[in-house]
Amino acid sequence: MSKSLSGQCIGFVGLGNMGWANARHLHANGANVTVWNRSPKPAEEAVKLGMNRSASLPELARTIGPGIICINLTMTDVVEQVVFGVGGLIDGLHPEALIIDFGTTGVPQTKEFAKRVHWVDAPVSGGQVGAEEATLSIMAGGSEADFQRALPVFQACGKNITHMGPSGSGQVAKLANQLIVAQTIDAVAQALRMAELSGVDPALVRKALLGGFAESRILDLHGDRMIRRDFAPGGRATLQLKDVRLMCELADSVGLDSPTLRNSLAQWERFVHEKGLGNLDHSGLFRLYE
Repeated sequence: MSKSLSGQCIGFVGLGNMGWANARHLHANGANVTVWNRSPKPAEEAVKLGMNRSASLPELARTIGPGIICINLTMTDVVEQVVFGVGGLIDGLHPEALIIDFGTTGVPQTKEFAKRVHWVDAPVSGGQVGAEEATLSIMAGGSEADFQRALPVFQACGKNITHMGPSGSGQVAKLANQLIVAQTIDAVAQALRMAELSGVDPALVRKALLGGFAESRILDLHGDRMIRRDFAPGGRATLQLKDVRLMCELADSVGLDSPTLRNSLAQWERFVHEKGLGNLDHSGLFRLYE
């Protein structure tokens, strides 16, 4: 890798599957990375690789000063607490510090956060594989100046980087992405199960469909997982449900009436809550049809 971030002080909060990969890429590109994570083990692993660790969020913010702090968290309320809550980053945040939110966070809340600090919402698509390979698609919202500051960070973590517009625009793009993903997983699950019930090998059906208009990354990767019944979590179903709920909120706020989106919400709610399978990978939705 190049050392495009050489000498820059960058903070990273949230070392889950996606955040851990992104923090490693920043470190490999020469950044002086300081991490904080709620559970200690990932932070300890980061130190073993040569990164620094802060004991608290305010300490991390003071260490980074006017630099960049990346957050990779799952829930909007957690983002708000980590940044603006008591004992959060805000207690040590420099006025010129830039926060990059790599997670999928509510649109209205994102717009409010951006009124208080320099903020770029930068949700990603590509899953854990894309994170590991630094090939993520990154959808960024924020001012042009803040986007340009964030761009070297994005280039270390992804390939398809798009400035969508002002704050919140990145989150809108991600929810559009998730609307397609959530409903396509359901469609692929139904199609492959229908093939099985009809006595046709679903692996051959998948192979045939990959050469036509039904071809998609979901049919390719998640379709394969469905056939093999391999639902070890990469992207957990609980997070997919969270995103579908955010989509429904956004659709209601802009006046989009979508029966298919309402049905998608019902399916994911059933899978996570009635079936109790939220800790499976989201491709595990297939099990609704078994």
